[in-house]
Amino acid sequence: MIYNAYEMQRSWLAGASALAHSSAEFLSNPANPFAYFGGGEILASALNVFAHASAPRGKPAFGLDHTLIDGEIVPVREEIVLQKPFGQLKRFVREGVETGPKLLIVAPMSGHYATLLRGTVERMLPKHDVYITDWRDARNVPLSEGHFDLDDYVDYLIEFLEVLGPGAHMLAVCQPSVPAYAAVAVMSAAKNKCLPKTLTLMGGPIDTRKAPTSVNTLATQRPHSWFANTVIATVPYSYPGAGRKVYPGFLQLAGFMSMNLGNHMMSHWEMFKHLVVGDDDSADATKDFYDEYRSVCDMTAEFYLQTIDVVFQRHALPDGEYLHRGEKVDPKAIIKVALLAIEGERDDISGLGQTKAALEISTGLEANLKRYYMAEGTGHYGIFNGSKWREKIAPVVEDWIASHD
Repeated sequence: MIYNAYEMQRSWLAGASALAHSSAEFLSNPANPFAYFGGGEILASALNVFAHASAPRGKPAFGLDHTLIDGEIVPVREEIVLQKPFGQLKRFVREGVETGPKLLIVAPMSGHYATLLRGTVERMLPKHDVYITDWRDARNVPLSEGHFDLDDYVDYLIEFLEVLGPGAHMLAVCQPSVPAYAAVAVMSAAKNKCLPKTLTLMGGPIDTRKAPTSVNTLATQRPHSWFANTVIATVPYSYPGAGRKVYPGFLQLAGFMSMNLGNHMMSHWEMFKHLVVGDDDSADATKDFYDEYRSVCDMTAEFYLQTIDVVFQRHALPDGEYLHRGEKVDPKAIIKVALLAIEGERDDISGLGQTKAALEISTGLEANLKRYYMAEGTGHYGIFNGSKWREKIAPVVEDWIASHD
């Protein structure tokens, strides 16, 4: 029932958003004399904020049509290299440029689209041949395509790396740190020739017992059965994936919004004030952020529940109990892949030490193949987007890749 109730609310809000948007335009139109009297601009700004907050959203576009290489503008186009039921391997082709290490960026499957890493891709494009895991909204995958769990996630990453071929590099942001590490361990044990040269983990939950956050606490204070019975919903018949059991993206978004509700309210208050004084650039910057933040997608129930169990409740990877297709994943098998762990000092999603744990369990790696970097004053989102990512963190990643390429 929860999904149907959400759809009803979403439809109602879509109409209310359209009405608020048209009313705001009417009130702020220079040809309307009422725009100059009685607080018309203030009311228009308030309606504008409401219209933006309640508007329906789909999958955003990356919108990266060029990059700057050696001072020259180089056109960029997107290319689907491999398409699978629950995700595709996307490449950002730099026209006329074939140099640079191949880099697979693993986007989170945590309720947002891969476009959340737009800033990550944009920053790495000038020096790298960039690919990304473009995960599909589970509600759009027909039941006939089967299921998708954590084991399938690992298999997808291995297949994507095999498509890239030997000598590639992999960078995982947040949630995929665990399956990316597992994929490298599985490939190492199998002596797979397409093993990446480097693996960079950024803000990932390798061991959530270290500096646990509110996200970790939520996952551990309730039994696994609670998640299965409470937050799993069935996709309505209006979508291609009708009947599929999912963890809805709107529930994930509600959880993230409630974690920092005060900050989100202040952001919208600031947006309102910018609109009132005519500072459209500042207001648009806030709008752009929330356009991405509110664009959410569903996860398959089996993937979500397995992740809760394996990563957050049993801590299977750091305890040496992680299984892939029934076989133990052995961190000691990793002996050649250079491992870089990056954390944000103020990360409220993956606390300090959770990603660094990957270095500690990689006992088969020599010291020169390990590196840890803590980004001072940086929160979770700032690890992979924004000025600190571009100016301080990205150069560390680039140097690590270049030194092991």
